[in-house]
Amino acid sequence: MSSHRPVRVAVIGAGPAGIYASDILSRSGLDVSIDLIERLPAPFGLVRYGVAPDHPRIKQIITALHKVLERGDIRLICNVDYGVDLKLEDVRRHYDAVIFATGAIKDADLPIPGIDLDGSYGAADFVSWYDGHPDVPRSWPLDDREVAVIGAGNVALDVARMLAKHAEDLAATDVPANVHQVLAASPITDVHVFARRGPAQAKFSSLELRELGHVRDVDVIVYPEDFEFDEGSQAAIRSSNQTKQVVKTLTDWTLKEPEELTASRRIHLHFLHAPAEVLGEDGKVVGLRTERTVLTGDGTVVGTGQFHDWPVQAVYRAVGYFGSPVVDVPFDEQGGVIANREGRVVDVDGDPVPGVYTTGWIKRGPVGLIGHTKSDAKETIEHLVEDAAAESFRAATEPDPEAVLDFLRARGARPIHWDGWELLDAYERTLGEREGRERVKVVPREDMVRIALALTDED
Repeated sequence: MSSHRPVRVAVIGAGPAGIYASDILSRSGLDVSIDLIERLPAPFGLVRYGVAPDHPRIKQIITALHKVLERGDIRLICNVDYGVDLKLEDVRRHYDAVIFATGAIKDADLPIPGIDLDGSYGAADFVSWYDGHPDVPRSWPLDDREVAVIGAGNVALDVARMLAKHAEDLAATDVPANVHQVLAASPITDVHVFARRGPAQAKFSSLELRELGHVRDVDVIVYPEDFEFDEGSQAAIRSSNQTKQVVKTLTDWTLKEPEELTASRRIHLHFLHAPAEVLGEDGKVVGLRTERTVLTGDGTVVGTGQFHDWPVQAVYRAVGYFGSPVVDVPFDEQGGVIANREGRVVDVDGDPVPGVYTTGWIKRGPVGLIGHTKSDAKETIEHLVEDAAAESFRAATEPDPEAVLDFLRARGARPIHWDGWELLDAYERTLGEREGRERVKVVPREDMVRIALALTDED
């Protein structure tokens, strides 16, 4: 590699993981030129397309990510799809190293009978719909009164809350117009959330859970018979303030008197119920069968053989996200992650692939918070910098920054840069101002591209 030019690095994926990796690399002391490549027409990944519209506090993470990209030392290239517009051999021709930060966007499987019935959905698909993701259908079948949500994490609570919340209470958020219209017509009355283990094992954050209790005209109902605390539960409560707060909030709700429950919609939280089968008639969901479980002493559960059928007309599984294979990159199918060792991508023999790295959920799996993503990025970048010092990369043959843009345009891609995102951002904010909101998202991909590239209808 020539010592007379910066090290050229491509980062694939402009969500938090990719932006943090780019930022840390830019401040590492290495003479580097970074391109941040994103398949969508807009950056910010799951912060833009995975956070519920009524959580503006969490969406403020975008402000920090925005400040990183607006500096100008990291070149943003949106609307370019790795695996389609360019593949690994193309990347390696134009860059000395590449970091994959493609995240995990599909639902983990739930292998129970009936899970593929009409009316059985993955939470990730529902979240993408209500967040206005450009690659999912713009409609959603919300015509059921009773719905089940399977899962005991924040995504399950988000799904339950968005299903139960009155659409008018979302009017001030960035919820897309088509989503608001569908939610406004929803006849839903009851959302049942099922957790396989007990209250002390729930993965809800205490803040998210408390917010659930403040949703207008929605009662949260818990069942005292679902509250069991074994030795493992007591240990979890003693060792974690978060768990202690979650259990306290849930326990307080058991004290509600029936006359206090007057809302037109209800969210029921069921613990110690493992999903056993999605029930159907004529190919459509008509219920969910759960098996009663019992704690074993260490916080785990076993089935009791006692089953209960719940009359619901739709089932949402919120049992976690799962990574998708990345073209030409070694992949761990069982773990749903790129095969790697501390961020260095490894081949089938466990040997590092020179100049190829990974970070974020596609590196470690879809667990942890933003702080873990920063730690991931730091570890990966440390190895990249070490390898650069050892000159273990295969040097790019066409490192000129304009060469990759020429290549992409020749392939028919229409790259969108930071100034294009600023046009789209300003357009969405203008739409929002007209309605007294911070922004209104543009949903169709073709409209996003047209606005970002300042194209006319004739272009």
